This record gives sequence, C-alpha cells and structure tokens, in this order.
Amino acid sequence: MNRIIVIGIALSGAVSVAFGQAVPANLHTRGAQGANGVVATAKPDSAQVGIDILKKGGNAVDAAVAIGFAQGVLEPNANGLGGGGFITIKLVGKDPIVIDFREMAPIASKPDMFKYSEDGKTQLPAKRTDSTASAIVGPGSQVGGLASGVPGDVAGLLYALENYGSVAQKTGKTMTRQAVMQPAVDWAMKVPVTSNLAGAIKDNFDKIKQFPAAASLYLKDGLPYDIGDTIQNPDLQATLKAIQADGAKAFYEGPIAAAVVSEVLAQGGILSLADMRGYKVEARKPVTGTYRNYTIISTPPASSGGTHIIQLLNILENFDMKSYGQNTAKSLQLWGEAMRLVYADRAQFMADTAFVKVPLTGLTSKAYAKDLAALIALDKVMPTPVAPGDPSKYESGSTTSFSVMDKDGNMVACTKSINYFFGSGVVIPGTGIVMNNHMDDFVLKPGSVNSVEPKKRPLSSMSPTLVLDPQGRSFMTLGAAGATRIITAVAQIISDVVDHGMSIQAAISAPRIYRTNTSDYNVEGRIPVSTTNGLTALGHKLLFQDDYSPSQGVSQGCLYDYATKTLYAGADPRRDGQGVAY
Repeated sequence: MNRIIVIGIALSGAVSVAFGQAVPANLHTRGAQGANGVVATAKPDSAQVGIDILKKGGNAVDAAVAIGFAQGVLEPNANGLGGGGFITIKLVGKDPIVIDFREMAPIASKPDMFKYSEDGKTQLPAKRTDSTASAIVGPGSQVGGLASGVPGDVAGLLYALENYGSVAQKTGKTMTRQAVMQPAVDWAMKVPVTSNLAGAIKDNFDKIKQFPAAASLYLKDGLPYDIGDTIQNPDLQATLKAIQADGAKAFYEGPIAAAVVSEVLAQGGILSLADMRGYKVEARKPVTGTYRNYTIISTPPASSGGTHIIQLLNILENFDMKSYGQNTAKSLQLWGEAMRLVYADRAQFMADTAFVKVPLTGLTSKAYAKDLAALIALDKVMPTPVAPGDPSKYESGSTTSFSVMDKDGNMVACTKSINYFFGSGVVIPGTGIVMNNHMDDFVLKPGSVNSVEPKKRPLSSMSPTLVLDPQGRSFMTLGAAGATRIITAVAQIISDVVDHGMSIQAAISAPRIYRTNTSDYNVEGRIPVSTTNGLTALGHKLLFQDDYSPSQGVSQGCLYDYATKTLYAGADPRRDGQGVAY
C-alpha cells in the first residue's frame, strides 16, 4: 500500500527485506542551508519552485502553495487535485493555525456502505454502472468510485493563499493565485519519470490498467514508463489553468465538477454535485504541547497525528533519553513500548470531533503520560495487546510532505495525499485528476467512532508540525508521508534533534523503528546489531526492512540555528526528497 504526501511524510509499497542495499543517490547533498529561506520537499523540482517564489518576494505560505500545486503534478502517484490534507502555519507575530482540507464522506454515505462476503472477511469490489464494462478488481474502499471522498486539495491550498499569503498579509504585491500556480501549469507538460515514479507505476500496474483514463496517462503503449521518460498531461494543465483563472469555483462548480461526479458515478461511486459544491475547509486551532521546553504545534482531529505525537513525546519525557543514547536497545525498548500505548489509545478514542467527543486534553496531558510511562520497564515487555488507557479523568470542563521557512521566521508545514499510490485508480477523463481513496481510512463497518457517516472526515495521521524553541522562537518545521508511520517518524526526528543534538538532515536520515499496539518491531537495516540483539533478548520479534525504507515514513523539514543565523533544510533519502536554500 502506498499512502500520503506530506508537505511533511508517505507510506510505501510492499516492504522488501534486502540488506546491504545501495545507499540512496546524493545522500550527502539532500540537505541545504541559507540565510534567507529554505524549502524541503519530496521532489527536487518542486523544492526549486518554492525557493523561486521566496526569491520573488513571496512569503512562506506563497511558497508552500506553489509547492503544493507543483507537487501534485510532479508526484501524481501520491497527491494532487483529487486528494486532501492539512497545512500548519505560523506567521511571525500571529497565532498558529491549521488548515484542514481533508476529504469528506459524500452525503449518500452509510456506515455499512462497503459490502463483505458472507463470512464477513473479504470486502467486495464496487460495481461499475455501465453493465458492459469489466468488473472492478479490488476492494470497494480502495479501488473504484466508491473509494473517493470529496476532494479538498484545491480549496485548502487556495484558502491558505487567500488568507495567509503575502498579498493577504499586505507584505507583497506579486504573489497572486496566477503567479503561484504558474510553475504547476508549466510542469504539467514535462513530468519527469524518476526511479520512484517509475517504480510506483510498475507496482500499481494492475490497478492503473483497469481504468482507461488512468492507463492512457500513466502507461506508454500499455506498459509502464521507463526511468528518464517524460509524461505530458495536457488535461491537467487545462484544469490548472481554469483554477488559476477562476479560483476554487472552477473546480467545485461547472464542467470540472460535473466531469468528476460523472466519472466517479460511472466507476461505482456515490459522489454528487451537491457534495462538490458543499465542500468546506476548516480553519482549526492546533493541538499544542511541549517536549523538554520546546513547544510542539500540530494537527488536531480529524488528524490523530498531532495529538499522538505530543502524547508519545510526553511519555518519553519521563525518561532520560539522552543518557540512553540514540537507537540503543534501551532507548528503542522505551520507544516501542510507548508507541504501543499510543496506538491503543488512537484506536479507542480518535475520530472527527464534529461527530465524536475526543478527550484531547487528557490524551495530551503530562499527568496522563506519566501514568502510561509507569507501565514501561527497561527490562520487561508489556503483554500484547496493551489495553487503551483512560485519558478522560485528565479532561477539564498521513502522501507527500513539504516544509518551508523564511528569514523572518514564518513557518509552514504541509502534508497532503490521495492515500494509496494512484488513489482509487480513477482518473477523470478530460481533466487529468487522480481521485483519492481516502474512504478506506474510515473503519469500514458500523460501531466505531471512526465509522462512515455523511460529511464526516476520515481519521488521518497526517501531521504537519511546527516547533518553537524554549524562548518561543520559530525553530523547526517537519512533516512526513507514511500513514500511521507519520506519527512515529515525526516524534523520532524531534527527539533526535532535541535529545541528541543532531542536525535536521541527520535526524531525518537516521534509521527509525515503528510498531503499533499489536504489531512486531519494524526496524530499518541500519539499526545496530547490538541494539537488535538486545531487543530480541527481551522477547521482541523484529521485522527487518531495507536500510532506507520508505515504509518508515518519508519526511521533510527545516530548522533555524540562531547561533549562526542560518536556515537548514533536511530532505528524506528514502525517496526523491531534496532541500533547497538561498
């Protein structure tokens, strides 16, 4: 499964188990540093787009929006106009804000809309409405029209620009919608097929080939593109030009909206024109916490990410992580057990707060974290599975990722996605739009806080995160792609910087682990043998991954060093990440 683009992390395809793999190309040139502005994105070309906007006088939001549209063109397997996401913004002198442009369930959605076999174990495919068409291959929540929520990408990016860009903030005169979208328009006719894009197409060949509009765009003579080829997408270019001229209305009303609805219905979906017209961006107050006097600012529900990053760091704050060392058996014992406790709570409590009361204060409480920390021992493994805790008594009354920071201290982190690579497989004819399959992020049967309901936003792990230093100054932006692995990746990177004094690039490149309440340890091959032997001796079962495994999340971040007055970008070598600065 391939998930999520973060203006921040993303989930990769099937995990391979190959050790001694080649070191990623340009490993030591992924980062960048400069005095005026830095950008870290999942693609070098979109990173340059952001820097060019900053050089022209745009602020960090202008750059992020330009990157967002360009990234949807350059990394179409992971994000784009048919998806959604979150942006976390902190402008100097202003309160931080989270822009929630997560997809919404269509009005006709029901908790039992996805059908299963008689034994209840196998999800059935959606049915095309054209009886002459071939059957859809794949579960209905993942492939075909029923898998798509109402996309929020266009509304979210333009909301950010119109409210927080340089024109809106009266700090510039040139960064109009037309200006920030032009790079995406230009790239639509010359999308480079990198090794990662070529691999994504090959891995998803069976999905792509069953949808004619997708096959015509992402296959060449019926076969996957080769590395070094160029994809031309004139339909997407025309769609971007329409949005460039008329704004979000061009996407949510008129011919483009009609085309989206028509094709989704033809592929077995339930999307309507009323769904498109009724899509709403939510501007939300971030969840906030601290870790060793650094302030963490991140995404609230319907993303679980920010809450559980804070919860995970709160638990670890009860231990002297610095003295235990980075990626030692002791430190990873603590990380793994804390992750299990966090994911138990995530499954029990987290959902869209417009539909469910979520105990956010309790989940982010230092006192609650102290109770959970008391359950962890350095020399003993907790039973599996661990039970969720009780945060209520502490209550009062995913993908692509990118980060931007400018010399004034403005910070933006964005994560956006169409979920699995190439989303639902449905490409809207005449538009170049790849539709999301984020309906799969709901619990697909009735009875859960995250079950399907009309207009509900599915639970996400996308976590574009900002960090302030102990003096309250802009310090770090960070995000990742990788579904639930976003939470653990972001938390580990923050700890590596704060506890172990690592640079942003070193922290992003460092080997990581991941585990849930019930899963085994997933460890990258670069974790020291002494560490893995120590974990095995405690009774942990380890699942080894590549040395640089995208399934550990793919992260991009920026950091400001006040001692040297230098901005740094860190980009993830697990894919095509690149930092650019000036």
